[in-house]
This record gives sequence, structure tokens and C-alpha cells, in this order.
Amino acid sequence: MTFARVALLAAAFVAATVFSPFPSAGSERVALSVAIDGAIGPASTRQFEEALDVAASRGAAVLILQLDTPGGLVTSMREMIADILASPVPVIGYVAPAGGHAASAGTYILYATHVAAMAPGTNLGAATPVEMGGLPSLPGGDKDKDATGPPPADAMMAKVTNDAVALIRSLAELRGRNGDWGEKAVREAASLSANAALQEHVIDFVAHDTTELLQLADGRTVDIAGRKVVLATKGLPVETLEPGWFIRLLAVITDPNTAVILMLVGVYGIIFEFTSPGAVAPGVIGTICLVLGLYALNLLPINYTGLALMLLGITFLIIEAFNPTVVLGLSGVAAFLFGAAMLLRVEGPGFAMSWVVIGPAAALTLGLALLTGTYLWAARRSPPRVGGEAMRGLPAEILDWQGGEGHVLAQGERWRAKADGPVAPGDSVEVTDISDLVLTVRRRDAGRNGARQ
Repeated sequence: MTFARVALLAAAFVAATVFSPFPSAGSERVALSVAIDGAIGPASTRQFEEALDVAASRGAAVLILQLDTPGGLVTSMREMIADILASPVPVIGYVAPAGGHAASAGTYILYATHVAAMAPGTNLGAATPVEMGGLPSLPGGDKDKDATGPPPADAMMAKVTNDAVALIRSLAELRGRNGDWGEKAVREAASLSANAALQEHVIDFVAHDTTELLQLADGRTVDIAGRKVVLATKGLPVETLEPGWFIRLLAVITDPNTAVILMLVGVYGIIFEFTSPGAVAPGVIGTICLVLGLYALNLLPINYTGLALMLLGITFLIIEAFNPTVVLGLSGVAAFLFGAAMLLRVEGPGFAMSWVVIGPAAALTLGLALLTGTYLWAARRSPPRVGGEAMRGLPAEILDWQGGEGHVLAQGERWRAKADGPVAPGDSVEVTDISDLVLTVRRRDAGRNGARQ
């Protein structure tokens, strides 16, 4: 190996060491902070996973998980809990700012954190699972209840509730917190203020800000993947991790209402591109919206039967536009609405289908289908303007004629023509048919032409 190559490798090693984005083992440790503000969903799960990766790679002392959430999806909540339990970095759950709350899914996540704290003026609880997504129950459902047990809907809710109780109790036992109150929050939707949560041993302390939070957490012993770790957090600088553009986009498109609108825009954009080839813009925008909508729905716990019904309804309405029938139009609207009601398997705060969005979307789709059908029906009844059909009945003038064939002038153009009856140059005729660019004509003024002959 030459001296120049050795020097080049050494320079590369020094540059990689100096300009590395991650601090070396001897650098100052920091406390990283990530804020989950809003419903717990795929976007917040992705944001938290990235924050944990950054905290682990940078050797952060702790990761502060600041919560202000009304709850969210069970699947996303369980993913976040699993990440906390497997994290090599201690996670401090902190309900803040004042006026914030950690309701429903936020309560379970706070129970899972290694250290739990709240700011004054905050609350937590109301952790009862919401009803399963789908069609609303019909009135008079109590009549279906028999003596052998509860109806299927109640049995399903009992299973979901018992599973939630088992989860929050297991987290309480793991972190040494009040499991009895956790069960009460699940079964009775109980809630607590910050000071009451401290008295009930649901949280470890109340802190006004992150500086006090780190000071109070200092010296506490936590369990990190089966090993005991003593926190040294007093006086640590706090660095906030802001979500990137992709997470912000994910937070918008994973709203099921937004995802459905994106799908509708995508479908109609592609339809417009097919009906008007060369426009380009509708096809490009439609494809992008359709892919984004399908990607968002793939991240949500959707019922594929509901999605199939929605797509079937859109298909019926498209057919209604090109072949107007009342049955297909009404069936398409019904299928679309039923599919929207059944789209989500489970619902949570911030993740529910809104009839304020779905109703106008269905009405707009039906209106567009009816409008298109009206124009097509009017075009079908109007006389043709191009092609062979448009030539029938047009006036023409004989230019030259011999035998049964000759040439005529029609629409300012010279055409070959033939006639069943006698005609002569200069006669006024009308077109009765066209075949292989040869017109069939007949005299229009038989009396005048007969006198001339």
C-alpha cells in the first residue's frame, strides 16, 4: 500500500470522526424530548420510533415523551407500548402543557413509561375502549337478548374491556403503579387530575417544566430490559426533536376522511384522463391521490369489506354516468354509504368516519354521475354531427354524371356518388347513404328536373 493511499485513508477516518452526526462516547449527554400532540395513530407511532432510534444512536440519558392526546387507535398504542418496553433508553412520560391530558390510549402509554409525571392543570384517564367500528346497532336490539347470555355486541365489548384491563394491570405491576385505579379507568372511564394522580400512586411526581422534571427524576432506579439503571438527569440540556415533513404528511393523510377523499379524487382524476386522453394533469394528480389514499388506508385498521363496498359503489355510479339507469345510481350511493360506515374495524378519538364528509361526498358523486348521464342522453338524442351518419340528408349538387355514377359537391367537397334514379349535371340532390366514401343520392326536385328533361 502506497504512502498516498495510507494518508488518504487516515484523512478520511479523521474527517468521519470529526464530522460524524452522532456524538462520541465522551461527549456531553443530553435529554431528548418528543411531543405527541393529538390523536395516537400511525404518524405518532412513526414519530416516536424515530425519536427512540435517535436517542439510542446518540446515547441520550433519557427520552422525554410529552403527551397531550385524547387517545387514538389501539394498534398504534400497543406499538408504542412495545417500543417503550424494549427501549434501551429510559422513557419519561410527561403530560404537558397545563390544560393538556392523556386520555384513553394516552393513559396506557403513561403507565408503560419508566417514569410518569404530569404538569399542574392536566388530567388523565377515561381509558374505556370505544365501540367496534361498523354499522350502528338497530333500535330494539334488546329484544334479541336471550336468557343464555349477552348479545354478540356486548360479548365482544366485554372481551375488549377485559383485554384492556389485563394490559393496564400488567403495566402497573411492571412499573409499581396503582393497578386498581387503572382498572377503574378502563371499566368506569374514571379520570384524575395531576395532584389526585400523585396521591393515587398513578404517577411518580408533578413537575412544572422539563427542568424540574429532570431534577425530580434524578436518582430514580428504573428497569431497562431487565437491568436496573439509576437515572442521572439533573441539569441535563434538553433538545426537542421536531417531526419531519413525512410525519406531518402522514398525520394528515391517515385521517380516514382524508384518505377517502384522496381515493375519490384519484378515481375521478383517472376517469377524466381516460375520457380526455392527453390532458395529463388529471391522470397525474389522480394517480398520486389514489396511491396516497391507498397507502393511508393500509396503515389504518380497515375492514376490507367496507372498502370493497365503497369501490363497488363508485363503479356503479361510473356505469350510471355512461348508461343512465335509476337502479345503478341508487345502488351505488347505498353501497358507498354502507361501505363508509363499515370502513374502520375499530375507531378511536380522531379516527372515525365523519358523515359531514361522507354524506356530501356521496351526494357529489351521485350528482356528477347524473350530470354526466344527462349530457350523454342529450348527445344520444341529438342528430350526429360527424361521420357517415352526419352525411345523411345533406344537400348536394351533381357535377358530372355518366351511367349511374358521377361526382357531386357536398359540404364544399367533391365526392363520388351513385343514384338509383336518373339525375343530370346541375341537379339538386340529397344524400341518403354512404358506403366506402361513395355517396348514394336522390333527386330533391323531381318535378322541376322532370320538366327540364
